[in-house]
Amino acid sequence: MAPENATQLTEFVFIGVSDLPELQIPLFLLFLVIYGLTVTGNLGIITLTSVDSRLQTPMYFFLRHLVIINFSNSTVIAPKVLVNFLVSKKTTSYYECATQLGAFLVFIVAEVFMLAVMAYDRYVAICNPLLYMVVVSRRICLLLVSLTYLYSFSTAVVVSSCVFSVSYCASNVINHFYCDSVPLLALSCSDTYIPETVVFISAATNILFSMTIVLVSYFNIVLSILRMRSSEGRKKAFSTCASHMTAVTVFYGTLLFMYLQPRSSHSLDTDKWHLCVTPWSSPC
Repeated sequence: MAPENATQLTEFVFIGVSDLPELQIPLFLLFLVIYGLTVTGNLGIITLTSVDSRLQTPMYFFLRHLVIINFSNSTVIAPKVLVNFLVSKKTTSYYECATQLGAFLVFIVAEVFMLAVMAYDRYVAICNPLLYMVVVSRRICLLLVSLTYLYSFSTAVVVSSCVFSVSYCASNVINHFYCDSVPLLALSCSDTYIPETVVFISAATNILFSMTIVLVSYFNIVLSILRMRSSEGRKKAFSTCASHMTAVTVFYGTLLFMYLQPRSSHSLDTDKWHLCVTPWSSPC
């Protein structure tokens, strides 16, 4: 981050989900209920998968980390959004905004790859059940989760540094309800070609690479299920993947719409309503 930026601009102002005064309290109550349910559900899953001896398997190990990531991602955004519904001036400091963007990127990238790891886990469980505990051993599980967190942190540092390397010296009104890279770069009064390129390449690489893992895994899963002679076996195999497939569809669909659409058709107002779903969405 460039030091001179902090002297030129010390705070940002959010437009928020809606700028209509009569909607602030109803939206506050709606988001409070959604966030409360998210916190309750996520903490319940974390507790259950930690204490129940029957759930000490790789699938539930990955699920627990996905829930931790989802809970953390929601908490990075939700409290500030809820406070902003109740105040007239929705402000955030320069460094608070940078911290929120960095934290959001850590957890959103981690969630992308944790979904891919879970797809691989389901592939091994269904296509190679006899080798499952060998291929997805405790050591491999820890390695995959550690690499996911390490890579997401590295990505967040690079992208957020690029976003805050430009000058913000004109308008400080963010057309969003939290600090995200696209609406922030739209405010810059300097050349944004390099940070925009970094954001696009990072988003495209992460989404497409993880989607490839998911699609290849599920392609093989579907082939394996179709080869099963027992209808009961096929039903059971599909049931173990259904919730994950739903989460993947909603999550990747939103990200593809947000970050990989042409700049000419990009709408920050539309993005806000799509992203109302993603940060608070439950992985289950």
